[in-house]
Amino acid sequence: MEKVKKKLPIGIDGFEKIRTNDFYYIDKTMFIAELLENWGEVNLFTRPRRFGKTLNMSMLQCFFEIGTDKTLFDGLKITREKNLCEKYMGRFPVISISLKSADGLTFDMAGAALRNIIGREAMRFQFLLKSEHLSETEIDSYRRLIKIGTTSQAIYDMTDAVLTDSLQILSQLLCKHYGRKVILLIDEYDVPLDKAFQAGYYDEMVSLLRNIFGNALKTNSALYFAVLTGCLRISKESIFTGLNNLKVHTISDTRYDEYFGFTDTDIEEILNFYDLASYKEVIRDWYDGYLFGKVSVYCPWDVVNYCDALLSDKEAEPENYWANTSENDLVRRLLKKADQTTKNEIEQLINGGSIVKPIRQELTYRDIDESTDNIWSVLYSTGYLTQKDRLSGKLMRLALPNREVKELFIDLVNDWFQKMTMEDSARINRFCAAFPAGDPLTVQNMLHNYLWDSISVRDTAVRMSMKENFYHGMVLGLLRSQGSWLIQSNAETGEGYSDISICTPERTGIVIELKYANDGDLAAACAEALKQIEDRKYAVGLQHRGMKKIIKYGMAFCEKECMVVMG
Repeated sequence: MEKVKKKLPIGIDGFEKIRTNDFYYIDKTMFIAELLENWGEVNLFTRPRRFGKTLNMSMLQCFFEIGTDKTLFDGLKITREKNLCEKYMGRFPVISISLKSADGLTFDMAGAALRNIIGREAMRFQFLLKSEHLSETEIDSYRRLIKIGTTSQAIYDMTDAVLTDSLQILSQLLCKHYGRKVILLIDEYDVPLDKAFQAGYYDEMVSLLRNIFGNALKTNSALYFAVLTGCLRISKESIFTGLNNLKVHTISDTRYDEYFGFTDTDIEEILNFYDLASYKEVIRDWYDGYLFGKVSVYCPWDVVNYCDALLSDKEAEPENYWANTSENDLVRRLLKKADQTTKNEIEQLINGGSIVKPIRQELTYRDIDESTDNIWSVLYSTGYLTQKDRLSGKLMRLALPNREVKELFIDLVNDWFQKMTMEDSARINRFCAAFPAGDPLTVQNMLHNYLWDSISVRDTAVRMSMKENFYHGMVLGLLRSQGSWLIQSNAETGEGYSDISICTPERTGIVIELKYANDGDLAAACAEALKQIEDRKYAVGLQHRGMKKIIKYGMAFCEKECMVVMG
């Protein structure tokens, strides 16, 4: 009898939805047992985006919350812990919020978003309006949490004072109603700070969150324990001032290292289930490489998306799924601040090497731009870099985790290079003018200077096509500064697709073919490029467009060396 295939949970991070709608689920429920064995009053887990933080928080809510559907855990590992399940499953009031959407262009807009998030969560507990365990005054305090607004930007019209005390008030009311202390779950706790820093109201947001978190986490007798998740470990001096009951678990810690992301065992399970075991090496190359504690981890978002693509097309190529969902501004900020030493370090990483850096895992957002070392620290915490070795003190040996992140860096370096070169219009105009003038030596010399200023790709593990695309993008970006030229990339000309073709207003046609010389023989690679132009008759297409003069260039690259030959 054929095995029934479960659906893959693309973009679904609700535990109940996954378990009740026959989606595939990698069992991470023993996270609950380890948390109960080692919990502190406030537990903070920092992991990169798309590594299962929200799903784990949803799982915690489904496990602990009074009235939960216990059948959601049927067949999962946690049910083997019978005494633990008897003592804790379905035994606690749970407050669960995500601050992922707590942002806005202004502080008032972000405050409105926070009111809506907390107000919606408070609305889940409308039974408090009729609770026999609460006084009328306490019920009135609940009404203030769910009051629908008419004048503010928020749906819920809490005053500033009510917002500041909101999580504490709600937990105290639930505690008194049930006679049980409350578990508080706060997902993506650092997102409001990130958005506030970018929009210019950082100090106001720090003050607001410090008060909300201080009331809910530090002076709250109704709290059993709290779990917070985020990407960064925000400095205690920022929003956790005076919070002495905080246990922090970063990607460097061995405890809980297997519960966020997919392990090798998880990968074997999912690939065998979907008959995709033959793709394990390509999945490892593209999406593995993160070291959490002592466990090698794959990005689950990537794996699930790529498996889904393979189920519809067995020839589907891997893609940059994680990179397309994450904030890449940190890499751009590093490139913008880069001196020659930093450029060389980025080049080392792209080419499969490693760098040694002091890593600070407790920062404020304001600290990030104070030094490039702080940017390296944040790139490590957010998944762009991974630990290879831990040296003395805070020193770590860092590398790019996998092919996906490497190709992201290459793309961002290309974008950075084009923006950087466009700032010197006189220089770039001299470079471009050499093409219709038939001056390959000037093109070669200036291109060599550009390469010296930029970052090259030489890693033998990078596909040849990726290397050629890197240099192709560099040359194309420079040429596109000429607004009056018709420039086409990989366009059909003659009997194939030339790398770059140009039509100038003076009716000069230019064909450029690029090669990467892995063996360093630039002359042979240039000859091969010119031969391809002739064999595939690339010039014919330009003649058909009315170009009176045709100039052919073969270009070859190897690391920071180049050669340009005119045919």
